[in-house]
Parts: sequence; structure tokens; C-alpha cells
Amino acid sequence: MQNSLFNVVSEGVTTNDYYTPKWLFDAMGLEFDIDVAAPIQGVPWIPAKRWFSQADDGLAQNWGGALVWMNPPFSHVTPWVNKFINNNNGIALLVVSRSKWFAELWDIADAVVATPADLKFNRPIGNPKAISFQTFLFALGEPATAALHRLNLSKVQ
Repeated sequence: MQNSLFNVVSEGVTTNDYYTPKWLFDAMGLEFDIDVAAPIQGVPWIPAKRWFSQADDGLAQNWGGALVWMNPPFSHVTPWVNKFINNNNGIALLVVSRSKWFAELWDIADAVVATPADLKFNRPIGNPKAISFQTFLFALGEPATAALHRLNLSKVQ
């Protein structure tokens, strides 16, 4: 059953599908246990041992403290951030927000780094595309924190 948090535009593709570029993962040098918010087919360059797609409903799955990669649908991020905080291990790519979840995650994250302002995301159909919001990477746990330091993008908070 398709998760209602995604707007489906064709088989396995949603309006929320903006894939993090490969160079970011190459620079982090980290293998994740789970990509918790992947498209149905996964993203081939994301170094994760497994993934939960929209069909699997990553929010309903047990992450079990695994090292997770999370680039959730930005249209409904709060439950994803809450689960990420409870899991306490991984990296999340999220937009800047004047919301309770953003302030809470900012305060408890082990590391935070801004992505480049001109970051372009891969799209399932078409050319890479920038979004109109600044994004940040949030790390929880030592392996994730070390990976953000390896990025060498900007000052890690």
C-alpha cells in the first residue's frame, strides 16, 4: 500500500523525489545500514545495505538503532525527525524550518553542517534541480559525526 505522505506521479515516483547527489556520499565515506525514506527502486549511489521505500513505509518500520540515512519528504517532515531523534544514530538531510522539530534537532544533534547553497538534487525524471530552501545535514552518533567532518563543506557545529 502506498504511504499517504507521498504524492504519486507515476509508478514508484513521487513529487517528493529529490535524490541527494552521489558526490556527497563519496565525501562522507560512510556505509549506512538503512536508507529509511528511499524511492521504491532505491537510489543506486546511496551506500546503504538496505532501504525502506514508500511502499514499506519507513515510519512504520523498526530502525533498531541502525546507522540510518534519511532524506525524508520535506512536505511532512515532523514524524520523520521524531523517529530519527529516537533512533539516535545516523545522518538526516533536512530543510531549514521555523518549527519545533528543527529547534529540538539543532539542540541535540552531535553535528550540523549547511549544504552548499547551490546544491542540486537528482530527479528521477529530468536534470538535477536545486530547491528553494537551504538544507542542513544533522548527525547523531560518532560515525555520523565523523562523516560530516570528512565532508569539509563548511564549519561543523
